[in-house]
Amino acid sequence: GRNGAGKSTLLNALVGLVTPSSGTVLTGGSVPHRTAPRDLVRRVGLVPQEPRDLLYADTVAGECAAADADAGAEAGTCRALLSTLLPGIPDDLHPRDLSEGQRLTLALAVVLTARPPLLLLDEPTRGLDYAAKAHLVTLLRDLAGRGHAIVLATHDVELAAELAHRVVLLAEGEVIADGPTAEVVVSSPSFAPQVTKILAPRRWLTVAQVQEALS
Repeated sequence: GRNGAGKSTLLNALVGLVTPSSGTVLTGGSVPHRTAPRDLVRRVGLVPQEPRDLLYADTVAGECAAADADAGAEAGTCRALLSTLLPGIPDDLHPRDLSEGQRLTLALAVVLTARPPLLLLDEPTRGLDYAAKAHLVTLLRDLAGRGHAIVLATHDVELAAELAHRVVLLAEGEVIADGPTAEVVVSSPSFAPQVTKILAPRRWLTVAQVQEALS
């Protein structure tokens, strides 16, 4: 959806930051805004549009230690996750000195320390260069393969085409389309990826799909 469509509000409702004005929100069987934060982090984790909003310590090591404490995890859990997701980030580096991609990965490690089965990301490719975006795609595919359910709020139709199994389009807080990715994005000129726009009426969404079809 476009700006103001309700994407971030939906994610915030799923983690209890917003109380719904109508309807019901359940996350892992619990009402998020009525669930204690220490319990909720084990059900759902949100990486916000600005990953720095989750980061408040003076060093990477400090962030990881705080994440372990907040999640009730064994010491070193977050640091081990970060090293797996993106090796080579020094412990003594200040989070503000990280690149956008590194900061996003650190925030992701912080959220994953509590091992929530549901992972939410709000505009995760914002500010990322091509290499960092490719790395993110690899990470998210790996997490999905390990059993995490992942919900992305994004303007990036190419990312949705690359990763999503299901797409929901929002407009002014209302669902205007919901279904398998290929069906939804192909039927919407505004939200179709470039491959689809160029090669329509073929239902290819990504370069990889075109390569596979032609091989």
